[in-house]
Amino acid sequence: MLSIDGSFGEGGGQVIRTALALSCVTKTPIEIFSIRKGRKNPGLQPQHLASVRACAKIAKAEVQGGILGSTELKFMPGDLTSGDHEFDVAEEKGSAGSVSLVIQSILLPLLYCPGESQVTIKGGTQVPFSPPFDYLTNVWLPFLGILGVKAEAEIVKYGFYPKGGGEVRLKVKPVEKLQGINLLERGKLVSLSGISAVANLPEAIAQRQKQEAEKILSKENLVPQVETRQVNSVGAGTYFFLLAEFENSLAGFSSLGERGKPAEKVAQEACQGLLEFVETQAAVEKHLADQILPYLALAKGESSLTVSKITSHLLTNVGVVEKFLPVKVIVEGEIGKSGKVTISLRRE
Repeated sequence: MLSIDGSFGEGGGQVIRTALALSCVTKTPIEIFSIRKGRKNPGLQPQHLASVRACAKIAKAEVQGGILGSTELKFMPGDLTSGDHEFDVAEEKGSAGSVSLVIQSILLPLLYCPGESQVTIKGGTQVPFSPPFDYLTNVWLPFLGILGVKAEAEIVKYGFYPKGGGEVRLKVKPVEKLQGINLLERGKLVSLSGISAVANLPEAIAQRQKQEAEKILSKENLVPQVETRQVNSVGAGTYFFLLAEFENSLAGFSSLGERGKPAEKVAQEACQGLLEFVETQAAVEKHLADQILPYLALAKGESSLTVSKITSHLLTNVGVVEKFLPVKVIVEGEIGKSGKVTISLRRE
């Protein structure tokens, strides 16, 4: 049984998600201890527990310690099974826990199931410290498509923090093999688009977000095509999302509204993310780099990419991936600065 320190690296849910996914794919029994040890609320929280239960169902796994607040978990996977599944992040306790993070736990195992799967996941789709649904469908899944992933997601209802209540449907086809990439240059900017959305709030807020973004980006000679939307949701909320399409890459930047936060501030945060990325010469933005690493580690052939910022999340995923797979991941550069990542077979 492979033992994993849950407080390793950034010490949060990423260790759990990546370990669960790779445990399912490699059929490696694992035990994770000190789960989220340094966090304000240590142990498994609703979204982590949803990932455990979802992976357990898909992999017919035996689980010990799969309860709310648990700091230790044993996960012993069996055979992967395709089919129709439904998971609710709020099953254990009312929660706006992230749907996106659960999807990031289960997509990899679903790719290695014998047949096509359809999954419905309920919870938060636009919540703090998590990729919004728009990022999944416009950046993450299309990028994985380059590697050979065949998956698509549609949103039935948005779920904003703190009420949640969102619903996403995911359809995944099995993959024969993943293909590595060599992505060192992003190329020229081809398109810049955006979404400024509100739920159960005046549309004037979405207009203010859009106008602020246009004002900021025009100073850099950038002209985004921003669409305003009123989206279906149980609770109230607002978000702003920018999609930058380059000749060789994709990048997404987002921000969420909250009570007392001006609409202009929401737009400013997303624009700042874009402008910081554009200032670098990197092909891949910081969040995408760590999210695609497990797929690259399973892909055929060597992969290399330049990343806009080396983060603790990236280095954490490197450590977890190298525990499961016979790969060597070389990260060139300092944390907090741009760098290069190379993934190749480990030569003992």
